[in-house]
Amino acid sequence: MNSHRFENSSALLFFGVVLNNVSVAKADNPIVQTIYSTDPAPVVYNNRVWADANAWAPQVVPRNGKFYAYLPMRRRGGSMAIGVGVADNITGPYRDALGKPLVENGEIDPTVFIDDNGQAYLYWGNPNLNFVKLNTDMISYSGTVNKVALTTAGFGTRPGNAQRPTTFEEAPWLYKRDGRYYMMYAANCCSEDIRYSMSTSATGPWTYKGVIMATAGKSFTNHAGIIDYSGNSYFFYHNGGLPGGGGYARSVCVERFNYNSDGTIPTISMTSNGAPQVGTLNPYVRQEAETIAWSVGVETEVCSEGGINVGFINNGDYIKVRGVAFGSGATSFSARVASAASGGKIELRLGSTSGMLVGTCTILSTGGWQSWTTVTCPVSGASGTQDLFLRFTGSGSSELFNFNWWQFSNGN
Repeated sequence: MNSHRFENSSALLFFGVVLNNVSVAKADNPIVQTIYSTDPAPVVYNNRVWADANAWAPQVVPRNGKFYAYLPMRRRGGSMAIGVGVADNITGPYRDALGKPLVENGEIDPTVFIDDNGQAYLYWGNPNLNFVKLNTDMISYSGTVNKVALTTAGFGTRPGNAQRPTTFEEAPWLYKRDGRYYMMYAANCCSEDIRYSMSTSATGPWTYKGVIMATAGKSFTNHAGIIDYSGNSYFFYHNGGLPGGGGYARSVCVERFNYNSDGTIPTISMTSNGAPQVGTLNPYVRQEAETIAWSVGVETEVCSEGGINVGFINNGDYIKVRGVAFGSGATSFSARVASAASGGKIELRLGSTSGMLVGTCTILSTGGWQSWTTVTCPVSGASGTQDLFLRFTGSGSSELFNFNWWQFSNGN
């Protein structure tokens, strides 16, 4: 089994962190995303908190009918350490599997890979690169910690730094494809680029192959991952390219690419469009309001009905959802909303914020920002596959309402 291929999956799930929060996102394609949950960083085991801040770059792998999340966090009153959470579902909830770190002493950036023979490996590190062989329980390891020899033949040359002679910096990502092992990593802080090495073994020795993605995008870090999904290869990374973005205000990005004939990875450039959409979105099943291809003005918050909702909505804000498959036509639209103010309206437009208006839902005050009700309005003219714009309008300069989910009906 190749743990980074998702050929038979109906959806792609992204698991990441936003500084001190752990987030799970589900995408029916690599463009339209739905954030399902956000949980506080502290890791609790038998009412004991051992980690209290700084949830950083994690990775989740499935095994034994469970999902294992490897997360670097600050040990209470101490330095960074890597713990393990376990869950029955990739979206959680996760529980601390050990009540203590799996590896500690300032360690960050775990990557986990299960080889074809069943042996699992955990790599991590900055400024060193280390690994252990995980046991089949995925929460313990056999033997000692192995320190990878960071040679210039294996990881390239960093000029002008005798203490750090190779390009390796942090953020390793280990995977296997067509019998070849790939070690991708962030290089040359700061600002970082993405490079990679290859081997015939999960434990090396490694041969340096070069730069995948050059420094760009207004972020002094980058952290990448590669998967195969639905017959294509995708390169995930982050930058600070959105308005207000930067080193600590990062955006998740994805590009589609093709491997070279010899298995090497081509140079990949950052783009604002990203990968083309895979499939379409079904509007006739309930969609979370945070299903977003692009948005202006809105934010998310914890919802009293579970998960999160879209909030902080002001006049003129909007959400864009790409590739909505209306088919022969929608007849009505329902939205789950709440408002402690005077409410507002949701305009349903096709193609742009000034495109064809196919419906308008009016939201009145519900008596509280988490006092939820469902409103329904008629729809006419929404057919075929369209980009849907949910445009929010209302009077005054204050927030209008909160928004939890939506669903169209076609009368069936």
